Amino acid sequence: MKMNMVSWFEIPVENMDRAVKFYQSVFDVELHLMNMGGEDMGWFPSEEGAPGAAGSLIKSKTVKPSSDGVCIYFASRANDVDVELGKVERAGGTVVVPKTKISDEIGFFGQFMDSEGNRISLFSSPQ
Repeated sequence: MKMNMVSWFEIPVENMDRAVKFYQSVFDVELHLMNMGGEDMGWFPSEEGAPGAAGSLIKSKTVKPSSDGVCIYFASRANDVDVELGKVERAGGTVVVPKTKISDEIGFFGQFMDSEGNRISLFSSPQ
């Protein structure tokens, strides 16, 4: 059976409303809110058969935001990380690594701290 190593991801949040507003502002998407097993979740849009993994924000008693743990890389919807990085501070986050070239063949990345204190990265293909 063919499958990607990542099934889905969860980004811990302290304040779901604030986090939803932040991610919707930065990525120009709408998150789908639901409660699963007593935990509030805000699901990012995903499409069946599209590359990448689905994921959500999660407000949980057992998982807390962190700047020191695993780092998730979001694909730039505009294929230019500067587009999303340019929205981060207005939305309540902080840019920590500006658009940086990885290589001519691979592309670019950037990093920010979200409204909840998570370190998140962006990726765009070579332009």
